[in-house]
Amino acid sequence: MAEGDNRSTNLLAAETASLEEQLQGWGEVMLMADKVLRWERAWFPPAIMGVVSLVFLIIYYLDPSVLSGVSCFVMFLCLADYLVPILAPRIFGSNKWTTEQQQRFHEICSNLVKTRRRAVGWWKRLFTLKEEKPKMYFMTMIVSLAAVAWVGQQVHNLLLTYLIVTFVLLLPGLNQHGIISKYIGMAKREINKLLKQKEKKNE
Repeated sequence: MAEGDNRSTNLLAAETASLEEQLQGWGEVMLMADKVLRWERAWFPPAIMGVVSLVFLIIYYLDPSVLSGVSCFVMFLCLADYLVPILAPRIFGSNKWTTEQQQRFHEICSNLVKTRRRAVGWWKRLFTLKEEKPKMYFMTMIVSLAAVAWVGQQVHNLLLTYLIVTFVLLLPGLNQHGIISKYIGMAKREINKLLKQKEKKNE
């Protein structure tokens, strides 16, 4: 058990180091984005919503086709991948890189590796469920996809995408400030109250 834990820890460290090396040119940008997403200042949440709203208003106004939209998005990613490593040191100043910033960059890369591992783990569990319980797998997939299709039919695609993107970008800040855990705790308390009331009525 200890050997397995050590092997997993070493593998995590190796993957994190590899990712750090790959994203070294994006270090300053990632640290700035991390501050914004964790709401280190009070005006960051409305700024996030404002930028996302502006981007989606432009998309709504231009109304590009799917092919044009995908092409422009990939082109933007290519430009960012080329320009950010060149311009970031000049804008932020590589001489300002401190031990604290390096530690935070390491934590961000480690969290990204863990998130990727979780995603791969869920994907493997899905295929394990398909092999071990095929009926449950197909019923779960059909019901889930039917529910998603119904929501997509009821809500405009662009509006739905806007809500999802906004929620994903606000999620780190919601977690950081304990807002999600607060409301989950409130929901659990309400459910427990309802269950206790039901038990009393049955008695």
